[in-house]
Amino acid sequence: MKQMTGRERVDAVLNRRPVDHCPFFEAIWGDTIRRWQGEGRMPEGASAWEHFNMDIVECWAFNLVADLDFQEEIIDETDEWKLVLNGNGARLKWWKAKSGTPEHVDFTVKDRAGWEEHARSLLVPDRRRINFEAYRNAKTVAAGKNRFFTWSGVNVFECMHPLCGHEYMLMGMALDPDWVRDMCDVYSDLTVSLWEMLFDEEGMPDGIFFYEDMGFKGKPFMSPAMYREIIQPAHVKTISWAHDHGLKVIMHSCGMVEELLPGMVEAGIDMLQAMEVKAGMDMVRMNRQYGDRIGFFGNIDIREIASNDRARVDAELEKKILPLMESKTPYILSSDHSTPPDVDYDTFIYFRDRGLELARYT
Repeated sequence: MKQMTGRERVDAVLNRRPVDHCPFFEAIWGDTIRRWQGEGRMPEGASAWEHFNMDIVECWAFNLVADLDFQEEIIDETDEWKLVLNGNGARLKWWKAKSGTPEHVDFTVKDRAGWEEHARSLLVPDRRRINFEAYRNAKTVAAGKNRFFTWSGVNVFECMHPLCGHEYMLMGMALDPDWVRDMCDVYSDLTVSLWEMLFDEEGMPDGIFFYEDMGFKGKPFMSPAMYREIIQPAHVKTISWAHDHGLKVIMHSCGMVEELLPGMVEAGIDMLQAMEVKAGMDMVRMNRQYGDRIGFFGNIDIREIASNDRARVDAELEKKILPLMESKTPYILSSDHSTPPDVDYDTFIYFRDRGLELARYT
């Protein structure tokens, strides 16, 4: 088979058509990029997707903060961190010298009353929520380089917890599910409205890439019944809109979400991304049950890559990739999360190149 472009390759995999080899994509920490640049292995200003010949270009174009007019305030600050109040009414502690998610300190929205008073009426379609220029530029670059271009962003679970925190959201799912369902409705309607606004003006992407971290180590954040009753209707709404417009849907979820996967498959996802090994996820096992309906993206244990031991990298790649190639399940090569700075540059290149050697359907 002749060599395909990245755009052709990802489109073919998502549509279960033959490919020259599986696509490649990886998220790389900013700290990692800075390390490799400092070592002279990457030029300053180079985009990771182009430098490493990745097949997907993403664009995060939406701002879903509740109050667009609120100017973030620094409430407290030291040499190491700053405590910030943002437009969601959330107080978050950010570390200054390292990457990572912030510490959740407090939230203005803690229940239905807080939601209705401080957020609900603000979450309406507004052109200011869309970075038209970033989307236009990324789309143009992706087309010029023949990469698969995705609108990327969060779905409802990842919209809600920045507003009210995981604890209040999960307590709400148990004690006041109608409140959480209302948040899901508002955020999913907002997403679809902003899609219509953006895509009517700037054109469609090649696909949709949702980020929706619904699990932690060993468990999802909710029961399968709660997922179906509260979260799934919003997933169905957004995924159905994408499918109705010819767009395949990749859904990322950190943590253990295998118990939720039947509902996610029912909701219409086309591919599951990340599949953290340390959380208990195993795509070889899941492939036996779901590989005829969805594809898989990732699940190569980043801890094995970060060992910088090529024998360990080989073993992990062979264990995960070969069974999917045998079953002809759609697959995109990636780690099970993202690449931290303890991964050597040469190891990363080896992981990519050896993985793509194996990721060929026979």
